[in-house]
Amino acid sequence: MFRKPKRGMVTLLCLVLCLTLGISFAAAQQNPKVVKLGWIGSLTGDQAVWGQCELNTVKMLAEELNNAGGLLGATIEVIGYDTRGDAMEAVNCVRRLTGQDKVVCIIGPNASGQAIPISSILEEMKVPDIATVATNPKVTVVDGKTKPFNFRVCFIDPYQGAVAAGFAFDVLGFRKAAVLYDVADDYSQGLTEFFIKTFTEKGGTIVAKEAFKFGDTDFRAQLSKIKAANPDVIFMPYFFKEVALSSNQARELGIKCTLMGGDGWPSEVLIEMAKDAIEGSYVVNHLDFEDPDVMDFKTRYINKYNRKVELNGFLAHDAFLMFVDAVKRANSFDPVAIRDALETTNITGITGTIRIDKNTHNPEGKEAAIIKLVDGNYIFQQKYAP
Repeated sequence: MFRKPKRGMVTLLCLVLCLTLGISFAAAQQNPKVVKLGWIGSLTGDQAVWGQCELNTVKMLAEELNNAGGLLGATIEVIGYDTRGDAMEAVNCVRRLTGQDKVVCIIGPNASGQAIPISSILEEMKVPDIATVATNPKVTVVDGKTKPFNFRVCFIDPYQGAVAAGFAFDVLGFRKAAVLYDVADDYSQGLTEFFIKTFTEKGGTIVAKEAFKFGDTDFRAQLSKIKAANPDVIFMPYFFKEVALSSNQARELGIKCTLMGGDGWPSEVLIEMAKDAIEGSYVVNHLDFEDPDVMDFKTRYINKYNRKVELNGFLAHDAFLMFVDAVKRANSFDPVAIRDALETTNITGITGTIRIDKNTHNPEGKEAAIIKLVDGNYIFQQKYAP
């Protein structure tokens, strides 16, 4: 004979069941099985070679971490979107990652022009971002105010521009410099400003300053004016495709002086396009590509993807380390907790010590590496600080 349970007993059972489910749901929230990590960058266009290397790196490191047991017991799922090298598309990608995919952190982009406009979305959604090779100061600080959810793993343009100018003046002994730059690009404008400032403060003279716009392919008019000014060095603070085109044209016009650039140069594509034209040129870089500290990562990457590591891969590697370290110290996948932990980052990566300044969200004290192009290879010369 079935006895109908009393109403009080039913209520009690329902309450116990709800509490049990609630506790289980809360536990699942605190210890999720899968955690989503976002990535944005260029997978199409001129900078696709860099973006693909970054995404490959982050996916490889996440796979290795998952195979070793995961992070706080969770599996890391990497979700990457193509910005197509466009600032507005970068904003759209961040909206999708934070609103739809519910990522806990984002790595990338590499370009300052894409990294600067995403800050409002990051702050609105309260999700931190770690830029890889976005060096313009405005990526993390604007008008003296630190952007709360923007971080980076690389040094910034004032430092990079000062290194280039200081090395040109102090070490190479150059006294007359010309600058050819992209007037439409935040990165190129930033390096130009700080190169000129440091070079002139040291006593050097800027004999020519010529501009072009992204998408231009003929630089002969600007280079002819530069040739007439007879500089010791031409500073070219822009990306490898335009570097290849402009350096080839410079040599065709009979310009024989030394060429110099920043971290927008290093790429195997540049070697393929302009090996002879850039022979003997100097580059300010984030690391020595043959440093023993990077060799294990390079080997793993080459074995997995059967291609060389681009510069961006090394910085993406250390951005991933920053993310993992922050999660471990926060003991949480809460994006705000991760953000708070990122502010006190102090780790050793393959590109050097990464000690984040809480007031700027930039790494402090990262040394620059001077690289020389010799026989189609990037040859380390020395560490240099202005």
